[in-house]
Amino acid sequence: MPAKEYRKAKTGLAVVTLFMLFAGEAIRNLLGWEIFMGMGVLITAIYIVVIIRARHLIHWRSIPFWLAFFGLFAVASVTWAYSPANTALTLWPFIEVTIGGVGIALTLPWNDFIRALGTTLRWILAASLLFELWVSVFVGHAIYPVFIDTSGEKVPAVYQWSRNLLLEGGPIQGVVGNRNQLGFIAVIALIVFSIQLAQKTVWRNWGTVWILIALLTIGLTRSATDIIALAAVVAVASLVLWMRSVPATKRRPVYLTAFAVIIALTVLVNVASSAILAVFGKGSDLTGRTDIWAAVTAMAEQRPVFGWGWLSPWVPWLEPFNNLAVRSGVHYLQAHNVWLDVWMQLGYVGVIALAIAMFALLSRSWFIAIDRPQWDLVETRPYSASSLLPLLVTVALLAQSFAESQLVVQSGWALVVILSLTVMVPTRITKALN
Repeated sequence: MPAKEYRKAKTGLAVVTLFMLFAGEAIRNLLGWEIFMGMGVLITAIYIVVIIRARHLIHWRSIPFWLAFFGLFAVASVTWAYSPANTALTLWPFIEVTIGGVGIALTLPWNDFIRALGTTLRWILAASLLFELWVSVFVGHAIYPVFIDTSGEKVPAVYQWSRNLLLEGGPIQGVVGNRNQLGFIAVIALIVFSIQLAQKTVWRNWGTVWILIALLTIGLTRSATDIIALAAVVAVASLVLWMRSVPATKRRPVYLTAFAVIIALTVLVNVASSAILAVFGKGSDLTGRTDIWAAVTAMAEQRPVFGWGWLSPWVPWLEPFNNLAVRSGVHYLQAHNVWLDVWMQLGYVGVIALAIAMFALLSRSWFIAIDRPQWDLVETRPYSASSLLPLLVTVALLAQSFAESQLVVQSGWALVVILSLTVMVPTRITKALN
């Protein structure tokens, strides 16, 4: 295959894979679990072949140790798990996502990855808004996924694919069937679209339109978690731009100012937490999250060091996980906090490994973002907007991690794998900017 066609094929495969990771619910809700799982197996098999063919690109020094340790520790947990069979069952999609992330990071150039990610997110946002419009105009009532039987007793509204609320101003759920997930996709999209616009890799008017669509989607989801994540991204982006305007030898005052602002905001949030929650329409229980956190903490304390074994998401038929997070008759399958989830499943060892891995990703991304691109003795190369992507996406993931468990499943884990492997070799990013 000619080089140009092979590059297009790799980018196309990445788009399909990223769509599966970010919006796999759309495929499951429309076509069913069997087809979705079959597609996952097929894509995984393709990426196994891709990785084997590109194995010469793998260098031990470019492998993030603590991320690899966390992944292997999760796999090893099947040996001491409370339910080895169910742990093995949930480990398979975790391994699939890891393989896909490694394949993308290993074989797709940085600029092509940004292009593939932007294309995927445009498809998801456009499909979500058109889907919600179709439901509101032509269907006129809420709809459920194809695999949910609505002919019998009343099905809880939380299982609805679309709630038919677009014309009422939301909250909408889009093709992913979850407003928090759709809002977070829009946050990541806003980062990518803004970078592409700054890099002039998209037509200016077209880029502006997509930024407005991403902002509109965030507003229509009415997700407090994603608004907070967006605020964190904006704050960090502003700090990076400030850092870039200051010579490297004179940045200490900027760091001190940033730390002072963080401390002040922390105090403010603690003092005015009730008022802040009221602004977002949340009660003191954070929409039931505090009860879920208490239940998960109680479980984690029973096996605090190594945990109960990997189980993300929780399987709905296994006690006591099937009744661990119940609200209004709905059984939730995550802790709504990745750190508590990991503590329960992999104990202190898993939490420490994940925390170090994320700190390594954050710190490496930070210096890639604030320092000029350099791979030789030239120190005057201009800054680039795309070097901000790893940092801003990592900040968004960390901000979300305290209210959702997405960091270790599907798109969240895929982004962590891709970005961690990429920042281990900064020239993958910096040379792509040349």
